[in-house]
Amino acid sequence: MQEKLHQLFSDFQKGLKNCLLEAEILDLKSQYLGKKGFISEILKNLKDVSVEQKKMIGPLANNIKKEIEHLTANKMSSIERDAINKKLAEKRIDITQREKFFDKGLNHAGPHPVSLIQREIEDIFLSMGFDILDGPHIEDDFHNFEALNIPADHPARDMQDTFWFPNLKNLLRTHTSTIQVRGMKSKRPPFKFVGPGKVFRSERTDASHESCFHQLEGMMVGENISVANLIYFMKVLLSEIFKSEVEVRLRPGFFPFVEPGFELDIRCMVCKGKGCSVCKQTGWVELLPCGMVHPNVLKAGNIDTNKWNGFAFGLGLDRLVMMKYKIDDIRHLHGGDLRFISQFSAY
Repeated sequence: MQEKLHQLFSDFQKGLKNCLLEAEILDLKSQYLGKKGFISEILKNLKDVSVEQKKMIGPLANNIKKEIEHLTANKMSSIERDAINKKLAEKRIDITQREKFFDKGLNHAGPHPVSLIQREIEDIFLSMGFDILDGPHIEDDFHNFEALNIPADHPARDMQDTFWFPNLKNLLRTHTSTIQVRGMKSKRPPFKFVGPGKVFRSERTDASHESCFHQLEGMMVGENISVANLIYFMKVLLSEIFKSEVEVRLRPGFFPFVEPGFELDIRCMVCKGKGCSVCKQTGWVELLPCGMVHPNVLKAGNIDTNKWNGFAFGLGLDRLVMMKYKIDDIRHLHGGDLRFISQFSAY
């Protein structure tokens, strides 16, 4: 029986070398490891051998199964890698050869609508005396959670499906609030700044949700800052973006890094409040979580809470783009379709 197992493994290796397609590999694997495969048929006779033989044959069969799994996975990866390399070689475009590039009719589509809205918002805030800051996409637990009043056992962590790296120490930032933390450490009050950028969450994709999207975080710290200051700046921002009065509503919201916290919603401009997939039939779109900065967050930034306070907000750039240009599905923004992007070259 041992000889048969060794022979089967040898036959499998020879057969695997001749497989050129993924389907062929899976079929070969099934022939050997399937319920009615060669190895299973041999092991059916295990009951007829002595205890000593069972102790030798059982581990041998398991090792051969593991080796077949390993070799199969490697072969599949090799074929997939070769296929990708072949496609890259065939479809390679040298963008430095502009004449050849444009001869093929592959014109650039112009600026992306998210880039357009980001530049516009940056200009608006610059005109109001705000600085523009940036931060890394890859963050650590302290900047993404701890410094924002979200300790390890805080239920708010369940609200953000985080992409962790294997070391469980680094992660893809789940919000641009991390820029706040770095901004507080690099500046002394009074100050005001905004920080735009990409954020990442393991979310189910639909008309208004994506796993990679864009936010713009803002913060103002000074003496005797109030909710009235927050409302004023938000109204100025929205009126400048939409070039008209925008109907908004402010409702209580929970965010660990602000207290009190609010949700600023705007009347859906895609359906004019009648209800659509973007606003989930409610007529309103959650656009701007905001509030007064929690004292614990200020302390993490080494700011004296007896003298200074402030407000903070997080703006969803993708949703703002959808409202401004009346786009009914966020996936259009991330699909890479040049025909879609080219529509905004006139703006």
